[in-house]
Amino acid sequence: MNALSAYVDCIAPLDERAMAAASVRQDSLTKPRGSLGKLERLSIQLAGVYRTARPSLGRTVIFTMAADHGVTAEGVSAYPSEVTTQMVLNFARGGAAINVLAKCSGADVIVVDMGIASPVEWPPGVVVRSVARGTANMAKGPAMSREAAVQSLTHGARLAADAVASGATALAVGDMGIGNTTSASALAAAFTGRSVADVTGRGTGVDDRTLAAKVRAIERALDVNRPDPMDGIEVLSKVGGFEIGGMAGVILGGASRGVPVFLDGFVAGSAALVAASICPASRGYMIASHVSVEPGHRHVLEHLRLEPLLDLGMRLGEGTGAALAFTIADASCRILNEMATFEDANVSKSNKERGQ
Repeated sequence: MNALSAYVDCIAPLDERAMAAASVRQDSLTKPRGSLGKLERLSIQLAGVYRTARPSLGRTVIFTMAADHGVTAEGVSAYPSEVTTQMVLNFARGGAAINVLAKCSGADVIVVDMGIASPVEWPPGVVVRSVARGTANMAKGPAMSREAAVQSLTHGARLAADAVASGATALAVGDMGIGNTTSASALAAAFTGRSVADVTGRGTGVDDRTLAAKVRAIERALDVNRPDPMDGIEVLSKVGGFEIGGMAGVILGGASRGVPVFLDGFVAGSAALVAASICPASRGYMIASHVSVEPGHRHVLEHLRLEPLLDLGMRLGEGTGAALAFTIADASCRILNEMATFEDANVSKSNKERGQ
């Protein structure tokens, strides 16, 4: 835990003075107060993260983390586990949705093998931080050891810190892993206290029979492992995944270096639950890019008290929602920094604001 603690211990609360100053400026811009909604609130949060009343997004990096899950043996997915390997190769060739959307937002994509089952010679550009070749079947026992969980978290934190040291000023986490919505649902149920049925969806588009098998597998996993929701590392080790641990580590590492971390969908949200359990202060650095159609995602965001920026009916993962959210975050900062104030533009404020 010592290597991970080096990051966790550096996470500070958001800068309240910077947020207050940004809020005052927002209220002085040539618009009715609050009329830009989430854009205003996001810019104020970013002011607190960056510790300045005039934040800017800068260079953005998306970590797309991949791993396999032993629970696929329970028949929980519409796709075989080798699709994880095939999709990572697609990421490396630039042919996936995340590659296209990252180009739109100007973000770099770093693809990470956190624990893919199939041995393969990866092309340049795939970062290997494999903890093991897939997790064990959580329906029959722990998905991984506590030591492996800490290792996955530490790998993610180090990758985040290295990216910031290389000039990144905003990070995002996305996922790839057949079976990982099963782990995400187990994590969501463990942390939020919701029933498994409430937080479990169709993932890759499974039929009713497979969905029922998925719910049963998660219920068995929680019954067999009995994870303690007060211990984020334990919950990760019992019912999580290596890519989920890696994403949670990126959140903690990014927060420790004072940059925001944009969450993609449901699986990234489950990683945020782990990170928040380990260090509650990390929640201030999280930005929910969107809300997935996976039913558990809304419960996850509600538990984390995070407001999603978008609702586009997405459920792909990879970091796709985060890529879109980067453009919104950039716009929120530009509004704060570049829009004229009432005084600058010689525009009259409302009667109420003038005290009339």
